[in-house]
Amino acid sequence: MSESIANMKRTDMCGDLREKDVGKEVTLMGWCHKARDLGGLTFITLRDRTGEVQLVITPESSEEIRAKASKIRSEFVLAVTGKVALRSAPNEKMPTGMIEVNVDDLRIISESETPPFYIEDDNTANESLRLKYRYLDLRRPVMQNNMILRHKIAKSARDYFDEKGFLEIETPMLGKSTPEGARDYLVPSRVKNGSFFALPQSPQLYKQLLMLAGYDRYMQVARCFRDEDLRADRQPEFTQLDLEMSFVDCDDVMGVTEGFVARVFKEVLDIDIELPIKRLTWKEAMDRYGSDKPDLRFGMELQDISDWASGIDFVVFKNALENKGLVKAVVIPGGAAFSRKEIDALGEVCKTYKAKGMAWVVPSEQPRGSFLKFLQPEDIASLAATTGAGADDLICIIADNFKVTHDSLGQLRIAAAEKLGLIRKDDFKLCWVTEFPMFEWSEEEGRFMAMHHPFTCPMDEDLDHLESDQGSVRSKAYDIVLNGCELGGGSIRIHDRALQMRIFKLLGFSEQSAQEQFGFLLDAFKFGVPPHGGLAIGLDRFVMLLTGAGSIREVIAFPKVQNSSDLMTDAPAPVALKQLDELGIEVRQSEDDADSDNLVMD
Repeated sequence: MSESIANMKRTDMCGDLREKDVGKEVTLMGWCHKARDLGGLTFITLRDRTGEVQLVITPESSEEIRAKASKIRSEFVLAVTGKVALRSAPNEKMPTGMIEVNVDDLRIISESETPPFYIEDDNTANESLRLKYRYLDLRRPVMQNNMILRHKIAKSARDYFDEKGFLEIETPMLGKSTPEGARDYLVPSRVKNGSFFALPQSPQLYKQLLMLAGYDRYMQVARCFRDEDLRADRQPEFTQLDLEMSFVDCDDVMGVTEGFVARVFKEVLDIDIELPIKRLTWKEAMDRYGSDKPDLRFGMELQDISDWASGIDFVVFKNALENKGLVKAVVIPGGAAFSRKEIDALGEVCKTYKAKGMAWVVPSEQPRGSFLKFLQPEDIASLAATTGAGADDLICIIADNFKVTHDSLGQLRIAAAEKLGLIRKDDFKLCWVTEFPMFEWSEEEGRFMAMHHPFTCPMDEDLDHLESDQGSVRSKAYDIVLNGCELGGGSIRIHDRALQMRIFKLLGFSEQSAQEQFGFLLDAFKFGVPPHGGLAIGLDRFVMLLTGAGSIREVIAFPKVQNSSDLMTDAPAPVALKQLDELGIEVRQSEDDADSDNLVMD
């Protein structure tokens, strides 16, 4: 049975009704969340994206309405007209719990089969099932609230940047494949067989060209694509709030970004952010927190105890120091109460980040530790004094090179804080991390690579070291960090063609290969380029952090799973042979996996 909504116009949304509406005749439309037939009375909870309201069909209702009501089940689509009245038994847990609607007209617009899971926030359905029936999952209030908050942030961005003189300009989806770190998603050309467009990993080159074109201040809610392995906070297609400014330095870009972030927190969560946001150099962040995206919601900072360790006859310490490494510690408050199994688990966290092992000490009257036979009582007392550890604390130590020591202790710090319950999702701590290294060493490539991208400008005072000491060169790059997650990042760009060619050469590009890959940008640099810089904030990640969602998939309407597939539409999927013929593409089975369904393109 399906009825029309002809001659019915919705007057109100379900979740908006309150006591002030008592006596008002309303027309509502939505989904049946629950229906309860109590004999003479039928109660229906009607739901739309604003919330729920209770409908009442009484014995005095017409026989037609009572007959329809008896057939209604969960997720039926309904349209009703009735009068708002006070509830005799208020429900304080519902925003509309003081009122109800006495139904005078009831229409069943669409019936529903029994859903594969309950449309409730606390349902226990596994994620794969929810993603297969994503259109049902999106009916849940928590998901709708996530989408509404996402909308509010995007609107706030457009309003804020418009006020600051930015122009929203769209950049192409179909562009040229350039080496930017991750794999490109390629789109074959029908009119030029054998050639491909690439979907943008970011609008980086286009927004730089917009600055050269004189647009001065650009922003965009930009779709980006990267063919890379996924995790909880990554998707193959994602959205970023992208901006670029001309005639600016780092402080200008960071200042306008801070204003935007502060506005979002105020408008969306009614939280006042203290400005200016705290700044740490990359080296300070690594030294203190073992991470270039430090979580400042708790302490347990890393401490350099290399001087203390140099006086201990322990081969692990000696080897690290002789190889120009360092010895650092984290003090876990109350960690003396941890069992050996719990301490070993922290050691396993360190091993995940390539540490060979974790040394530990509890400096109590009856000390415990993993290397006590190498320590005298005065050594333990000195270590406790150096680190500020008490008798109830646990001192965890890593001795290795710069990267391993900081990576492992930085992650141990997070694991210990989670174990101690020190991390609250409703606590928000922001910081800037600045002066990133221009280059980072790649063991796989056996050479220095750009830490961010090849258009990042080096610090002026480090230009003389570009060819002689690449590892010491700092860049005019900056990341904004929220609760241990990189919220966004950017840099001042190179606007001098000669300097850009120097950087390309250091990164292994010949003049010819640089021209082949980035010729349109290098050619544009011949025609007067303003100093410029910008930043991009990950919209998906921002929403995830503000909502406290456990995964970025919870704040994207139609996300992909770990192998980049869409469980709802079964994409990616084969296409018709005719389409491949038009594109000049032949599909063959992978030689490496002849028994599988993997296909490769020739």
